[in-house]
Amino acid sequence: MLKNRSDLAAFREECRKRAKDEEKRILVCAGQNCMSCGAEAVYQNLAKILAEKNIPYSVRFMADSHPGVGLKKSGCHGLCELGVLVRLEPQGFLYTRVKPEDCAEIIEKTVQNGVFIDRLGYAKQGLNCQKQDDIPFYNRQSRLTLKNCGHFDPTSIREYLALGGYQAVEKALFTMTPEAIVNEVSLSKLRGRGGGGFPTGRKWEQVRRQKEKKRYIVCNGDEGDPGAFMDNSSMGSDPHRMLEGMIIAGYACGSDEGYIYVRAEYPLAVERLKIAIQEAEDLGLLGERILGSSFNFHIRINRGAGAFVCGEGSALTASIEGKRGMPRVKPPRTVEHGLWDKPTVLNNVETFSTVSTIIEKGAKHFLGIGTANSPGTKTFSLTGNIENTGLIEVPMGTTLRQIIWDIGGGMRGGAKFKAVQIGGPSGACLTEKHLDLPLDFDSLTSIGAMIGSGGMVVTDDNTCMVELARFFMNFTQNESCGKCVPCREGTRRMLEILERIVAGEGREGDIELLLELADTITATSLCGLGKSAANPVLSTIKGFRSEYEAHIREKRCPAASCQKLRTYRIDPGLCKGCSKCSKVCPAGAITGKVKSPFQIDNAKCLKCGACLDSCPFKAILCE
Repeated sequence: MLKNRSDLAAFREECRKRAKDEEKRILVCAGQNCMSCGAEAVYQNLAKILAEKNIPYSVRFMADSHPGVGLKKSGCHGLCELGVLVRLEPQGFLYTRVKPEDCAEIIEKTVQNGVFIDRLGYAKQGLNCQKQDDIPFYNRQSRLTLKNCGHFDPTSIREYLALGGYQAVEKALFTMTPEAIVNEVSLSKLRGRGGGGFPTGRKWEQVRRQKEKKRYIVCNGDEGDPGAFMDNSSMGSDPHRMLEGMIIAGYACGSDEGYIYVRAEYPLAVERLKIAIQEAEDLGLLGERILGSSFNFHIRINRGAGAFVCGEGSALTASIEGKRGMPRVKPPRTVEHGLWDKPTVLNNVETFSTVSTIIEKGAKHFLGIGTANSPGTKTFSLTGNIENTGLIEVPMGTTLRQIIWDIGGGMRGGAKFKAVQIGGPSGACLTEKHLDLPLDFDSLTSIGAMIGSGGMVVTDDNTCMVELARFFMNFTQNESCGKCVPCREGTRRMLEILERIVAGEGREGDIELLLELADTITATSLCGLGKSAANPVLSTIKGFRSEYEAHIREKRCPAASCQKLRTYRIDPGLCKGCSKCSKVCPAGAITGKVKSPFQIDNAKCLKCGACLDSCPFKAILCE
């Protein structure tokens, strides 16, 4: 138990000294993706081989000091496309797609002799890199909230302290007043990273000045957008950074109690958060009289059932209270009547994780990153038809072109870029004309889009934009809480129209009807999720209206993606007459003579694609 500021400083220094005892470190990525790819088996095999070779190693450096090798399960490294990832220190080597059978070679060549294994290194598009910092995916980023991710064991508070952890809390408690903290956050112009971009300092000040003395700090870790996993990775990779932000918010706003609302589908993040909270309590960094001060602060975890609507503030607080997660009419706002009808600060994981940087380094430092009205960095989950998918962090104002080509490595397989869906179901599609648009709150708002929580799905020419709109509308309709008619019934009608269009049953006037429904839903829905539900449809109509018209008027999908609108034909110049296609066709729609070109009867064709998959000569074309 650390009783005062001096105890913390001394203990932090002890942690740093113990960390230096580990002259070599093996960091196995234990993020969600790498774990699903077999990271646990890689870790266990590395431990087994180290033991067999009698190489001293430790898994937690404060248990016993083992000069030599530290074997750790780290948080997410970010480059999810190439898991399982293993980082070797002090060289800074990064190995990709590591399998258990590679472990013996890693120990013998790299750990014992410092030799890099070429076949396990990063090799893409003619570029070969040994060190993690040399890979464009990493060196084109600016990591603030993610700077520790992949570099330490997230279940060890001692490793976090060795990296300088809890310095922001120490500074806030002993050198700043609550008013000074709120002022510093306000001066930094930090805007909420959950999607709305509301000024964080203003929100904290609104709660701090309430007459009601009981106040709550709530962290939104629900993250329900399809394709988004930033908060999940952050909570599982560097949980103490988020806890620091919540503690500072509690002190600044006069709260002694905080809640982390995280969806039950994130078991790894929940497990590591529990460990982090317990370790912080054991050291006196959470609980009663933190570090000998008069400040008390407790944090509890509340697991949600995975309802998308619980990402909305009032629905989230209702869920914590044990009620059905449904939004309420506003005002009053959460800052006035939030959790249990008390003033509540509600920010997301990334926002709280950013606070410690602002307090530690000052608002001026933070303002030097990003744009004038959207300073700092933003994390994104980069997914879709792109070479390097994963978790990234870039300064606000970075363009799509820089993200997709400089960090993401460009389109997969040399495909042509088509669009980016940003902001999930509440977001919009950005097209080629937006590639050089700065990604910040104001720039995106000016074109009817939003950053949202940070999900980014990159599409190529093989993606049907009508089907993409249908996918997001199906998600939104299923996740509608049903409280208000515009969202509940309006999204259902829009989904029905989109389903007809992709099935080849679209009618003249459907596009106009979609636009009319979208206007009504946006204007009259109760909460922000309903008001933004039509955005994917509106943006795809705006950017790809011709695709909608082709579906409706020509009964044709330009991307050849919609199954019921596909047309298959055999190119007689490529067909060798092998008859494989006719043998797999379940409808008997393909006929011909062996060693002569075959033909497809589209009246019988079920459009299943079995023939396309079976043809060894690529003679079957899908149009």
